[in-house]
Amino acid sequence: MINAADSSGYLQFASESLCIPAEKEFIKWIKKITQLTEIKQNNITIRLVDEAESQALNKQFRGKDRPTNVLSFPSEVPRDIEPDYLGDIVICVPVVEQEARDQNKVLNAHWAHMLVHGLLHLKGYDHLNTREAEEMESREKQIMQAMGFPDPYSD
Repeated sequence: MINAADSSGYLQFASESLCIPAEKEFIKWIKKITQLTEIKQNNITIRLVDEAESQALNKQFRGKDRPTNVLSFPSEVPRDIEPDYLGDIVICVPVVEQEARDQNKVLNAHWAHMLVHGLLHLKGYDHLNTREAEEMESREKQIMQAMGFPDPYSD
């Protein structure tokens, strides 16, 4: 688990890729994201996986039989209780790498964006309709800019 308060943490590497940022990068990003958002004393698990695991999870939980860049699994507690454990983020390494190449993005910027995107999902943001998507994308852009990264949605 990665504790957003003290940034000591746990990161699960279930991919053999050599293009995964170092744990210290993830901790630095999480620390900055928590400073910029309403995320407080919550713990998260970040699992970095290959396509087979991403595809299996995406099929099981979203009914989509393909790998995806990021999946978020919020902890299941009543809405009026602030959980000690925020949830899990699963990031598919090969998909993130391919997207960065296809979209001509700096790989670390795309990794940071996937983390921001996943964390916002854990806090209840979504993009199921236009209004929600605009709100989430706006928040992502603000956070990414504050972290020193470009707009993840610009060409």
